[in-house]
Amino acid sequence: MPARSRTRSLSGRIAELFWRHQGRYGSPRLHHELALEGWRVSRRRVERLMRALSLRARVARVYRARPGLRRFLTQHPNRLRAGGTGRPDQVWVGDITYVRVGGRWWFLAVVLDRCSRRVLAWSVDRSRTARLTRRVIDAAVRRRRPRHGLVFHSDRGPEYLAAAFGDRLRALGIAQSSAWRGPEDNAHMESFFHSLKAELLHGRRFTTAGGLRRALARYVRYYNHRRRHSALAYDTPVDYEAGAA
Repeated sequence: MPARSRTRSLSGRIAELFWRHQGRYGSPRLHHELALEGWRVSRRRVERLMRALSLRARVARVYRARPGLRRFLTQHPNRLRAGGTGRPDQVWVGDITYVRVGGRWWFLAVVLDRCSRRVLAWSVDRSRTARLTRRVIDAAVRRRRPRHGLVFHSDRGPEYLAAAFGDRLRALGIAQSSAWRGPEDNAHMESFFHSLKAELLHGRRFTTAGGLRRALARYVRYYNHRRRHSALAYDTPVDYEAGAA
């Protein structure tokens, strides 16, 4: 194929893949997709062609509420440094962010498998309480039925350090772990929320909680089953777990 025709074909395929993923893929993931299809092209060339096509992956800053309640800085150790994240269902992580619906904030709680980055459960509520965090951990347990000894890690927000939440973890045989420092101790959740904000929420307005829930459900299916993750050697979370089984 002549070089000019090949460039046109490659540019067209890059644009098709970019819009298939709704503008969420930058050059690394697009390069990986092209390689899977048999294209022999460098990542730098993909970057150049994306610039020529004015294609730029969606990005957004992450804004999240921080409790800052120092009276909760007791009891729960940070168990992440003990290791044990080579297989799914060894360490789960959780966090809460907020999304504007109509004229007020709603809170989104998520549980993620730290090994595969798979979203295991999520829930939204108008209140940021232990009731919300209990509901999402119960949903994750029903879906996965993990073995005894699972570690659940979160920040030190009161909705995670509340007695009701801790009691529920103990009843489920889950060891509780909490971050001592900043968000780097829960970097997997920070990364997920960054992707969520950039790829779904940024620039969108939700007028009803039902509309938000439907959009979240579609995004989580995409994130788990179709979105390739650089940290997983460009596998999807579902494919990565299948390979780890």
